[in-house]
Amino acid sequence: MEKKFARTLVTTALPYANGPVHIGHLAGVYVPADIYVRYLRLKGEEVLLIGGSDEHGVPVTIRAKKEGCTPQDVVDRYHSLIKQSFADFGISFDVYSRTTSETHHQLASDFFRKLYDEGKFVEMESEQFYDEEAKQFLSDRNIVGECPRCHADGAYGDQCEKCGSTLSPDELINPKNALTGNRLVKRPTSHWYLPLNDYQQWLEKWILEGHKEWRSNVYGQCKSWLDAGLRPRAVTRDLEWGIPVPVEGAEGKVLYVWFDAPIGYISNTKELLPNDWEKWWKDESTRLIHFIGKDNIVFHCIVFPTMLKAEGSYILPDNVPSNEFLNLEGDKISTSRNWAVWLHEYLKDFPGKQDVLRYVLTANAPETKDNDFTWKDFQARNNSELVAIYGNFVNRALQLTKKYFNGIVPEVGDLTDYDRETLKEFAGVKEEVEKLLNNFKFRDAQKEAMNLARIGNKYLADTEPWKLAKTDMARVSTILNMALQLVANLAIAFEPFLPFSSKKLREMLNLSNFDWANLGRTDLLSVGHVLGEPQLLFEKIEDSEIDAQMARLERIKKENEVNSFTPEPVSPTVAFDDFTKIDIRVGKVLECEKVPKADKLLKFKIDDGMGGRTIVSGIAKYYKPEDLVGKEVCFIANFEPRKLKGVESQGMILSAENADGSLVVIGPQGAVKPGCKVG
Repeated sequence: MEKKFARTLVTTALPYANGPVHIGHLAGVYVPADIYVRYLRLKGEEVLLIGGSDEHGVPVTIRAKKEGCTPQDVVDRYHSLIKQSFADFGISFDVYSRTTSETHHQLASDFFRKLYDEGKFVEMESEQFYDEEAKQFLSDRNIVGECPRCHADGAYGDQCEKCGSTLSPDELINPKNALTGNRLVKRPTSHWYLPLNDYQQWLEKWILEGHKEWRSNVYGQCKSWLDAGLRPRAVTRDLEWGIPVPVEGAEGKVLYVWFDAPIGYISNTKELLPNDWEKWWKDESTRLIHFIGKDNIVFHCIVFPTMLKAEGSYILPDNVPSNEFLNLEGDKISTSRNWAVWLHEYLKDFPGKQDVLRYVLTANAPETKDNDFTWKDFQARNNSELVAIYGNFVNRALQLTKKYFNGIVPEVGDLTDYDRETLKEFAGVKEEVEKLLNNFKFRDAQKEAMNLARIGNKYLADTEPWKLAKTDMARVSTILNMALQLVANLAIAFEPFLPFSSKKLREMLNLSNFDWANLGRTDLLSVGHVLGEPQLLFEKIEDSEIDAQMARLERIKKENEVNSFTPEPVSPTVAFDDFTKIDIRVGKVLECEKVPKADKLLKFKIDDGMGGRTIVSGIAKYYKPEDLVGKEVCFIANFEPRKLKGVESQGMILSAENADGSLVVIGPQGAVKPGCKVG
């Protein structure tokens, strides 16, 4: 028998306060959590949405050192930006706090100290990388080197961003300090560890037997970790930035960020409800749900529950609906490469279109596998679904009512068989949306809500009240009454998904908030009710707006190619005498034209100071012929002539290959007469 809960506590993964948030964050965690919480609130249930910024850990210190400021400066700036971005997109947190708060520092310290005093940790010594010049131990993220898998330089001690491999610092080739480039040595250091292995059997029973209803990606990753066997995990770190370990003799050590951060859910709740927080964390009638991305599954399903179990007085998560990753235009979102759509920048380019992004991200939600965001799909879903289906139906229903009944809800008369069929089709929507939302299937739930608009759009298109107005106003009255009832239902059905649009629609309907129980009713608008002024619910997005976004991404891609450019290895050495055999000269381009039936080839007429020559070069992709006429170029003059597409080429024009593969013709920096030698 399914357990009934008195209340629901929903938490969202804490984003690092070392940069802004992007669409991957929104799609993976925050929109799904907000949809679920808004749904429960509409049902009248007791629910809290808890969020906050993760402000400790190495990413913050790396950003601070790069910017020449303090870690506190970094987190103050980005916490404010992140908090505002979430508010702008309607993520309805009951509290959004931070792990640098006094409440959090005290609670995290007390949590650690209790486990320490009860002997729940083990103290172990290990050798870790140490920078003798900087006089500090380094975290995995502060160590870079050559990736042992793909041999890319600059791989981090925890991951290679080039090939995506998970790494440890010991695997890196030639590890060094990421910030200074200093070589590293190994030194022993002592830390406290949470012995996850002691909780292996309990976790296997609790997860593998007790939570088979979890999403397959979550359950599967947990099983993989458990099958491999759990090992002790350090809960302290040698760092200056963080919560000091509350133990005598632990100077220079802080709580490891993965231990400190999830306690932030508890401390943020305590900050919101200082006298009532324990009801939400220690009462078995509270249901705890974590919304996270797949990179946090192990922490929220294995590590944090073990911490709570070891402490002994806290409830455990009932579900952890984790999403997979969202890619951008076929490539992994990367903050370091600026390959992202940042929320604060989106609103500058698409003001007032928060719901469009919420809709598209939910429609493409990576619920069971990685998914892709593309600007073309964003435009298509807005124009063909939000505008052409949902917005079109609402606008037609309200405008027709304004035209024929002065904006007053008309009477409903006798129903036809088609009316009854439409109502029957509509009747099951509430139950289906509820079932999907209860099972965290937000993508399908939104699709079902959109089916309401499809039903309404088809109903108006099939009944054509604008034609009937010439002969049968009683029938028009019935049709528009039914249409308006469907519109009112849309305001409820889409409230969890598109809160800004639902608010706007309620204003057009001149109605206050509904509750979820009203969904499915066909008497939401009483006869004689005066409607508000009709407005367009959504606007078409033009090609030019999408082209601007694609151009931005193209610029970023080229910048990344240049920044990540690694020169090819130097060719084997050659004797000086061999080099001197090559005769490089300067020539002036007199004529240039494309070679027929050869997309890559250009034919040059060169003034070489010796009567002229013809040279064919494969650079047509990068230059227009007319742009090269009159330019001075360097060419090899003593190559044997060879025919290319029927044209004899009497030499080779020199060019350099750029990081992005483009070719640039090489020429002298100053004025040089044709025929002069280069050497």
